[in-house]
This record gives sequence, C-alpha cells and structure tokens, in this order.
Amino acid sequence: MKSTILVLAVLITSITFAQDKNKRASIEVDGVCLMCKKRIEKASLNTKGVKSAKWDVQTHELKLIFDERKTNIEAISKSIAEVGHDTKELKATDEAYNSVHPCCKYRDEEVLDNH
Repeated sequence: MKSTILVLAVLITSITFAQDKNKRASIEVDGVCLMCKKRIEKASLNTKGVKSAKWDVQTHELKLIFDERKTNIEAISKSIAEVGHDTKELKATDEAYNSVHPCCKYRDEEVLDNH
C-alpha cells in the first residue's frame, strides 16, 4: 500500500513539473492592420498566464510565451475569437467579427485588397 502511494506521488509530481511556465508557441490569426494587431495582442495578454504576445501583420503569426500551468492555446484562441479574429483553432462568431472596425474586416475581399 505504501509503495502504491509513493508511486502515485512521484507520478503526480512529475506530471506537475512537466508543464512549462515559459512555453513558447505560435499560431496563425487573421487580421489586416495595426488596429487588428493591437486588438489581437491585447486579447492574448488579457488571457491569464500569457506573458508575451507579438502578432505580425504580414505573416499573421502570433508568437506567444505563456505559463502552461495557467492557460493553453485553446484558451488563448478563445480570447482572440471573442474580440472578432479567427485562428486556425477557432473561428470568431459573426457577432464578434461584426464588432471590429470596418477597415479590419479581414473576411471581406475588398478590405483585403485595400491593405
């Protein structure tokens, strides 16, 4: 019985330490301009556990540093989708998308052509 408890304690401890407090990841986020950049980065940083968020307008790549013990890519994607931007993991609702500034309508071909 004691050995079973010891094995479980070691297993739980190793799982806890396996999570990274400075996990680096990047995801693709749709957007077209500097207003989008500000909105995407702010939504990411407002997600508990996110330490750094830098979105590139040209490549649409969001580079993240986050505490994997507090958040994950799914939660960060949800925060971004809630402010109206699509990610590979999650598409923003029409209501959220329609709340973005007219020049930020990245789903509209005419807007894309103007950027």
